Amino acid sequence: MVLLAAPAVVLIGRAFLAQGLPEPATPRQVAASATTTRVAAAGTSSASGAAGEQAGPASFSSADVIELAQRLAAAPARPRDPVTPGLDKLTYDQYRDIRFRINEALWTNDQLPFRLDVLPAGFVYTAPVAVSIVEDGEVMPLVPAPQMFELGPNVPKDLQGKSLSLSGFRVRTQLNSSNYWDEFLVFQGASYFRAVGRGQNYGLSARGLALRTAEPQGEEFPSFTEFWIEKPKPGATSLVIHALLESASVTGAYRFNVTPGRETVMDVEYTLFPRVDLYNVGIAPLTSMFLFDGTNRQRFDDFRYRVHDSDGLLLITQQGEHVWRHLANPRNLQLSSFTAERPQAFGLMQRARLLADFQDLEANYERRPSAWVEFKDGAAPGPLRLVEIPTPDETNDNIVAFWQPRDVLPTGKPYSGAYRLVWTAEALLPQATGRFTAARMGANFRGTHKLVVLDLAGLGTDPAGLDLKVSSSAGTLFHPVIQTNPTIRGLRASFEFDPAGAPLVEFRAQVYKGDEMVSETWLYRWTAN
Repeated sequence: MVLLAAPAVVLIGRAFLAQGLPEPATPRQVAASATTTRVAAAGTSSASGAAGEQAGPASFSSADVIELAQRLAAAPARPRDPVTPGLDKLTYDQYRDIRFRINEALWTNDQLPFRLDVLPAGFVYTAPVAVSIVEDGEVMPLVPAPQMFELGPNVPKDLQGKSLSLSGFRVRTQLNSSNYWDEFLVFQGASYFRAVGRGQNYGLSARGLALRTAEPQGEEFPSFTEFWIEKPKPGATSLVIHALLESASVTGAYRFNVTPGRETVMDVEYTLFPRVDLYNVGIAPLTSMFLFDGTNRQRFDDFRYRVHDSDGLLLITQQGEHVWRHLANPRNLQLSSFTAERPQAFGLMQRARLLADFQDLEANYERRPSAWVEFKDGAAPGPLRLVEIPTPDETNDNIVAFWQPRDVLPTGKPYSGAYRLVWTAEALLPQATGRFTAARMGANFRGTHKLVVLDLAGLGTDPAGLDLKVSSSAGTLFHPVIQTNPTIRGLRASFEFDPAGAPLVEFRAQVYKGDEMVSETWLYRWTAN
């Protein structure tokens, strides 16, 4: 069973005095942090004396998390608590042998639309998180009882009967059938989280924040350290989750409003408090995997046609241009920037949607979701960034995309924003817009030039009146052609090129009908090796 401690709240001033921080001018009541309150399995708190002095709990709100993040930012980063002894030494197989008992899920007997499972710490998840439930404004720290987890034979015996530290949680609902509770959302590891819509499998991930991605001094990974999950009402369609983010350089307060369905929609609000000037900040970062497809398949001895969680970066500029940047798995690290101001929207997308596209009966890459970010306010200066990291296999996430504010986020000045994140299988473009759905590359029939072949959907099957306009940063282009492609009930565009010794060529292709552009813009970076 899940043990919920009696409502545990302390004055935020008292909590921060325990950490050596100044008392706030106007104390407020919030959930005690993981470093100031410990709730035993029997539901008692080591801070019960302090909590007992209060007249009663105050109503919890997002403002409490924002205030907590602000006060933590005024002091050096606090150390993370250790996990239950022994969890940090688990191997991958040992960790997988600890299984949450589904019948112990929170809200199982409450006739609610969601059920909550907690995840143990261990293996690479060596920093515990605190999880609390908010019900009628009261905060109740969630304490895992030993019987919540089934420990298999691979797990060391000394972990039996212990209350295990938590690394995160997952949420289930009746997403695909009224007879089954599907997992559709998980928060686990640093600030990573994933979701799926109806009929989908997990694939790419999102993060709360990215710092110094692909910078020479190394990336910093902020972590969600505490969560407050609002207990839903009967008949609710959404779940609200609050999170505290911490790292050496920044703290942050996040609010997620999650609505599962055919598309799972997350409305995200955040407020950051920089501890230092932040120069390379990634807002709404997405992380995915691209190993190979028809553009680079010759590098991999593999029976499958493709292997990727996402095959392109799609963005809509402030001017309304739809841009499709086909992803690559380069030999060397690649950094790309798009637009001088924040796009209206962007996403890492999976356009290949047939089993025949991949021929993988186990991974089911055709069912991986796309993730689409829509910003909720006006334009802001700063580029959209794409990072492509070389990888030899599909176990590594090697693609990162995020919006980067142009200006430095100064120390001590709050920075807030909001966006919508949609986990979907849809194209997210008007049906009448031409979409580049696949790309292949190799030598032409004579072996004299390189050949680029692009599948094109959304413009019918008749190429009459359509022109392919292609430009490149180097080399020479030949023979742009558009023809009927009966296999996709669409079109095929192709062109040849000679790099003329250039180590790198940037391509840009569009389809026009007269003077009107009728397709998205296709971009690709070709490299000689």
